[in-house]
Amino acid sequence: MSDTATARTPDAPDPASGASALPARPGPARRGLFARIALFVRQVVAELRKVVWPTRTELVRYTLVVLVFVVVVMAFVTLVDLGVGRLTFWVFGG
Repeated sequence: MSDTATARTPDAPDPASGASALPARPGPARRGLFARIALFVRQVVAELRKVVWPTRTELVRYTLVVLVFVVVVMAFVTLVDLGVGRLTFWVFGG
């Protein structure tokens, strides 16, 4: 046998077949609907405790940045729309 070959006992499962040496364990008993909902709520609360919430100053600043950005994009889209409208009337007459 070569150094790179692995020795297998006759009763060992073939790794290429994907079979496992351990028998399949039955899964845990399924929880009821309300137990699953309660677990979900507990997990959500635990995750929300990890969140770093912004201060009031940061929140106001971020809100203003978003509003200014939205106004700029609205103005750009309005100008493009007016330009395309006038170009359409010029090309097709109206």
